[in-house]
Amino acid sequence: MHDLLQIGGITDAMRDRLTPHFTIHKLSDGDYPGEAITHIATNGHDGVPADVMTACPNLKMISGYGVGYDAVDTDAAVERGILVTHTPDVLNAEVATTAVMLMLTSYRNFLADEAHARSGNWEANGNAPLSRSADNRRVGILGLGRIGQAIADKLAPFNPEIHYHTRTKRDVDYTYHDTLLGMAEAVEVLICITPGGPSTDKIVNADVMAALGPNGLLINVSRGSVVDEAAMVSALETGKLGYAALDVFEAEPKIPDALKSMTNVILLPHVGSATHETRAAMGDLVVDNLLEHIKTGKVLTPVPETAHLNT
Repeated sequence: MHDLLQIGGITDAMRDRLTPHFTIHKLSDGDYPGEAITHIATNGHDGVPADVMTACPNLKMISGYGVGYDAVDTDAAVERGILVTHTPDVLNAEVATTAVMLMLTSYRNFLADEAHARSGNWEANGNAPLSRSADNRRVGILGLGRIGQAIADKLAPFNPEIHYHTRTKRDVDYTYHDTLLGMAEAVEVLICITPGGPSTDKIVNADVMAALGPNGLLINVSRGSVVDEAAMVSALETGKLGYAALDVFEAEPKIPDALKSMTNVILLPHVGSATHETRAAMGDLVVDNLLEHIKTGKVLTPVPETAHLNT
């Protein structure tokens, strides 16, 4: 038996697969045998606190639930030879669907229209105001990785003009911009699907939002840290930015009160991948990585920073 530290929750199905191979200790219990811990199961939000990693000198592998892993210090993991995994691909389609739904909902004003119908205002006061078409829009994607490409694919029926900004140009038929500001000036919709971490912290700043403009729509399905939240609130209040549709926030689960009162903003509680099917697939991959490691010393989906350790 191996000793596994559980950070955050796991499903019953995950626990059933893990218990024949691991003695599971919960960080939330406050007392765990640090010297004995060889594996950690965590999630993208909680990651692994620095003091916990230090307290586990025999740690060999961290299995993450989610595609984001900026809450894990991968530099420290590499220095100690610790493999870190995440759950890419299995959530691509669902997060892409969420991004497309946010765009459609914002342009077509569906939330206000639904409230208009439900409240009785349609019968009492007549038709709701006209909305805007989501077709033929210029859409910029910040981060054209697996999920970014899935978003572009799912937008195709709406005949968008796709632009993208990444560190390196891709072999795709979309319009590439070597600066985020340049892309923001060229598009009507900016969809953020870039990883979090220091390199992208507040990369969508006041200048980018002003370039997107008073009719522009900012969609964030990546990490709250990617957008300067205070600057976004100010831009929305002053009309420098027209609309926002957000699934992630800087200090989750806290959402700025100012955003809650804005009718030009859509707010979701970080549910981009939150379907039964996708979450089950993510849980399976977390366990698959752990079981593969104790069997072969390798993992299935290492994060890029630790991929060279997977030998």
